[in-house]
Amino acid sequence: MTADDSFSRIDDDDYPAYTMGRAAELLGTTQGFLRAIGEARLITPLRSAGGHRRYSRYQLRIAARARELVDHGTPIEAACRIIILEDQLEEARRINEERHRNTAVPANRATTA
Repeated sequence: MTADDSFSRIDDDDYPAYTMGRAAELLGTTQGFLRAIGEARLITPLRSAGGHRRYSRYQLRIAARARELVDHGTPIEAACRIIILEDQLEEARRINEERHRNTAVPANRATTA
């Protein structure tokens, strides 16, 4: 990897730049919490060549949302399920909006009878 390759990944939300320890520190949680949300399949960290978990900024945002729910008393499994359902709902809304835009009749082509 060249220096140019490294710099191009600075803004990449999906680049697994954070070790488990650093991710836990940034989130103010434990490594066990990160393992638990991984086991619940909320996020799947990538693995380094040595087999260590690595997290992206996108995954850290999801983990932060899970931590927020857990901090408010939601069991971790339920928090993970809520986030997965929220994500599915957002995706369905996006698809629905896209289909609606593609099938809308332009105002100047309105039917005349």
